[in-house]
Amino acid sequence: MRAKSFFAILVLAVLAGPALAQQASTGPVPADIYCSGTVTTEAVPTDTYVITGEQSNYKVTFQQGDLVYINRGSGQGVKVGDEFLVSRHVKDLLKFKWFSQQPWLLRAMGKVWEDQGRLRVVHVDANVSTAEIVYSCSYMQRGDIVQPALERPVPQYKQVSEFNRFAPVSGRPVGMVVTMKEFFQAGGAGDVVYVNLGNSQGVKVGDYLRIFRYQGIQNESAYQTWRQSFRVYGFGSVPLSYNWENVPREIIGEGIVLRVTPNAATVLVTLSLREVFAGDYVEIE
Repeated sequence: MRAKSFFAILVLAVLAGPALAQQASTGPVPADIYCSGTVTTEAVPTDTYVITGEQSNYKVTFQQGDLVYINRGSGQGVKVGDEFLVSRHVKDLLKFKWFSQQPWLLRAMGKVWEDQGRLRVVHVDANVSTAEIVYSCSYMQRGDIVQPALERPVPQYKQVSEFNRFAPVSGRPVGMVVTMKEFFQAGGAGDVVYVNLGNSQGVKVGDYLRIFRYQGIQNESAYQTWRQSFRVYGFGSVPLSYNWENVPREIIGEGIVLRVTPNAATVLVTLSLREVFAGDYVEIE
């Protein structure tokens, strides 16, 4: 199920207390940095790729420790010991819209690229190299895109005590949680989300984004009946109309930016008071 079960999220909340906080380390771990994926409008070179791997007479996917072949060898400058990162362009096959602008916003952000892991070359022929999968984020398969392994910056966490659930509006650019890693629609601390704020809006790796939602709106998320809180008997009423302009917003949590492209950012949720949904808002702190 793409949307994580509410039961699982509730169990996590009970175990972790009222706030699901970031790791005790000073910054994201390598799995966060190199398995977070990205959304980008920029062209990704696709001329180097995984051809296949050992035991391909029955294997259709390859994991950590397996040997795979890539379509570059000594003739293209590849040497034993070279390392590469592997990625794959992915789409949400369910095509389920969780909020009204979701498909349009995701198209504007670009293509979703999922990280698959890291390769190290162990043998080189003229036009083909054999590489060991030294780290797997997920499975690798034929046609996965291979690029030289460039080290990614590792931002540092701020103190959890700095979180303010009643923080005033920052006045800086506002965007939305458009989707999440593996197209989940609900998540929390430790999960990766993709937002429609990028370097065009001044976002940088290491920035913190505050996650919030407005109250009194009539466009509920997809898991509810439309206008449920207004039409279902028993919710009561008040004499005046209240909406996002005159009711305090609900601050849900925050996250740190891991990767940035022109129109999108990859964000690791470091703290959440409750579940985060696709369609929630974010602002640069």
